[in-house]
Amino acid sequence: MKEFELKYGCNPNQKPAQIFMKDGSDLPIEILSGRPGYINFLDAFNSWQLVKEIKENTGMCAATSFKHVSPTSASVGTILPDTLKKACFVDDIEGLDDSPLACAYARARGTDRMSSFGDWIALSDECDATTALLIKREVSDGIIAPGYTPEALEILRSKRKGNYNIVKIDKDYVPAEVETKDVFGVTFSQGRNNFRIDRDLLKNVVTANKDLPESAIRDLIISLITLKYTQSNSVCYAVDGQAIGVGAGQQSRIHCTRLAGNKADIWHLRQHEKVLNLPFLDTIGRPDRDNVIDVYISDSDEDVLGEDVWRQFFSVRPEPFTKEEQKAYLATLTGVALGSDAFFPFGDNIERARRSGVSYIAEPGGSIRDDNVIAACDKYGIAMAFTGMRLFHH
Repeated sequence: MKEFELKYGCNPNQKPAQIFMKDGSDLPIEILSGRPGYINFLDAFNSWQLVKEIKENTGMCAATSFKHVSPTSASVGTILPDTLKKACFVDDIEGLDDSPLACAYARARGTDRMSSFGDWIALSDECDATTALLIKREVSDGIIAPGYTPEALEILRSKRKGNYNIVKIDKDYVPAEVETKDVFGVTFSQGRNNFRIDRDLLKNVVTANKDLPESAIRDLIISLITLKYTQSNSVCYAVDGQAIGVGAGQQSRIHCTRLAGNKADIWHLRQHEKVLNLPFLDTIGRPDRDNVIDVYISDSDEDVLGEDVWRQFFSVRPEPFTKEEQKAYLATLTGVALGSDAFFPFGDNIERARRSGVSYIAEPGGSIRDDNVIAACDKYGIAMAFTGMRLFHH
């Protein structure tokens, strides 16, 4: 296929729209179902690069959930603890533990379920039936993967009345070294960001605490690769092989840190027994449960616990999850990794990160206030590596 005509571009008024190879060669994809749009393909090609690089640099299969050209999360395929399975609404998936790829997507989709509603999915490996069954019941726009088992393809093709977007990517495709794009009629050209993110990038530990265990190295690599394909400015929290909070596209670094930290906190709080044991009515589906949980954890919990509303969602009125309880629960957390796509200009980022259990940090360094940031890390025993490499993505 030399080109593919799209219904429209970013918005319905932007016509004509198509994808094609400038050198006239075949596109490196097959469209197996549906008719993906302009934004779908932006998500597809960015998300595929992310999972491909995580697989190359960790040796583990990977999955990501994308929305509006940024990942809500990315994860490798490790088995989920029972509490996380319940928090991610996958405790009923038969054979989940036997499919690392399904575990990877369960983690990625379950990290920020509010943001992942209607996501684009990328898988580093051939999609199997268990992963397809997990995807089938979620609201999603489409998927890109290097292949699909016959059973998985049949399951996915039954989604959206046969119109679910399924894209197969040539796993051996290598893009040109120089990329271009047009803005306001002006063509921009740059070399592709082929910078490799691996353990060698984390050797320059600048803090008093220089201990980076293998789990932290893995999580920092996942965090940094996730940032490489996240709209900048961006910060990413990761733990247990998955990104748990992505703060994308903020003008201020501290706002990135706060946004990503708040998302990471929600991921942790969803695993608290008060949330896991909410007495939902059987008629409340997963998307509505996500909305209710989000409000229950927030400062507006009366919107779901109020005397005139709780009966819409619960069989019994739950006890509030107080801010004091939440703060005490979060205060017990440690071992979280944090990556930043550019240097931290102030120590306030470290103060905020610490409140979300951050013990390990990777950032480029190079600020005139590096000493202040290092001192803030030393204050809390945080180990921080300077990577020397900025990871802006636009």
